[in-house]
Amino acid sequence: MNIKTVQTKPFEGQRPGTSGLRKKVDVFQQPGYLENFVQSVFNSLENFKGKTLVIGGDGRYFNREAIQVIIKMAVANGFGELMIGKGGLMSTPATSCIIRKYKAFGGLILSASHNPGGPGQDFGIKYNIENGGPAPEKITEGIYEQTKKITEYKIADTADVDLDTLGEKVLGETRIKIIDSVIDYTEMMSKLFDFDLIKRLFQKGFTMRYDAMNAVTGPYAKHILEKVLGAKAGTVVHGEPKDDFGGLHPDPNLVYAKSLVDFMFSNEATDFGAASDGDGDRNMILGNHFYVNPSDSLALIVANFWNAPGYDRGLTGVARSMPTSSAVDRVARGMGMSCYETPTGWKFFGNLLDANKATICGEESFGTGSNHVREKDGLWAILYWLNIIAATGLSVSELVKKHWKKYGRNFYSRYDFEKVDSAAANAMFDEMRASAASQEGKFYGNYEVEKFDDFEYIDPVDKSVSSHQGIRVLFKDGSRIIYRLSGTGTSGATVRIYIEKYEPDNSKHGMDPQEALADLVEIAYQISGIKAKTGKQKPDVIT
Repeated sequence: MNIKTVQTKPFEGQRPGTSGLRKKVDVFQQPGYLENFVQSVFNSLENFKGKTLVIGGDGRYFNREAIQVIIKMAVANGFGELMIGKGGLMSTPATSCIIRKYKAFGGLILSASHNPGGPGQDFGIKYNIENGGPAPEKITEGIYEQTKKITEYKIADTADVDLDTLGEKVLGETRIKIIDSVIDYTEMMSKLFDFDLIKRLFQKGFTMRYDAMNAVTGPYAKHILEKVLGAKAGTVVHGEPKDDFGGLHPDPNLVYAKSLVDFMFSNEATDFGAASDGDGDRNMILGNHFYVNPSDSLALIVANFWNAPGYDRGLTGVARSMPTSSAVDRVARGMGMSCYETPTGWKFFGNLLDANKATICGEESFGTGSNHVREKDGLWAILYWLNIIAATGLSVSELVKKHWKKYGRNFYSRYDFEKVDSAAANAMFDEMRASAASQEGKFYGNYEVEKFDDFEYIDPVDKSVSSHQGIRVLFKDGSRIIYRLSGTGTSGATVRIYIEKYEPDNSKHGMDPQEALADLVEIAYQISGIKAKTGKQKPDVIT
């Protein structure tokens, strides 16, 4: 087998974001573009010769072609073993599971998560380290530095590998294993949750609809929910992974999972509804005519942690991303646990989990997970809800309303302004940063600003510092407005505004969140001047 060394030149803009490198498919299809980035990943690593690399993706357009390139480059660069998902498919949490279970050196995940797929749409790639989690900033910055000075890449001159047949083969000195990660993932879930109890729930007539959004989680959900747990056939809809997600936008929220939301608020609604995103790490939870805010979902899972046998010995602590509502903070205080506030991005939870400072973590962007892997895990969260429902005998709405009665309700919403001109968005944030000193003590209606800052995080484990993580407007009554520039899009900028108000009065818990937050929304527009500065008069998505 011939190993070729190909001369190349750097491409601009290959800096990995919070979830790796994401660009349009045609950008990745440029000759040498993918190869440059993969070689830069390998060049930034040490002591991987002879070690195991896990490879998988969410099945989006260009997934198979990219995997073939990565296989040939990994062989040429000296990896000893490659573990690849059958058909090139492996959910992000399952990839983390495989890395950890088989003690791999690391893994490459091909996904743009909840972004659309297909020709002309989005593609992505990220590197996960040996703990199964996303590479921390010091590694992603090292990769970026390599992309700026790369002059050549190595690739094996060999035929493509059959990705659809389970088994092993050897290429040169590299063993290649095509595996079914559904089996390993199912085994892990069976140790965390009471499968027998959930089975009995379905046997009693409990009904559910799970929307896999034509994405990677379909095979996992069909196997676990319908085959292992006994949910009726057809519980999983849109369960066949497609390279364009069947034209769906694989983001499990009220806008892009509208068909599921409409169903759950119809006369045909099942007892429980759920959805996952493109790569399987996000989740949306619904009851019959009832929507569960992701921040409330995190808080409720923590408040009922003992109902799942994998957690009944207790939690060491919890963590949430800074924009996530403080609902889980109240639960943690009530239970005498530490609650950590981190920047957005699952990689920031990794140190806390590895140091055993936190057991369960969550983000407002429909991501929840625990120390079982080092990624958020959509199906895990859904199984946790099923376990809680089976253990308590309460419906989704009953569980949430009981939780609010005990802890109060954090009214919460996120406004996404997508494809905003990047220069205008950055100028708006610069203006807000410049005004920070004059904001404290200022009144907006009845709300007095207690703190106005640009969030900076000092990791309690390694003391690393992450700055400029979002502008926080904290009011004395506990209300909050947060502004962030998202790093998950591939064109323009996405400005996210998060609005939160705490309401202890049980008689007001039934209010519509948009009604409860209306005055704060107007204040958020006033402080930022977003309409005038971006030209966008309303958000593209409200969750």
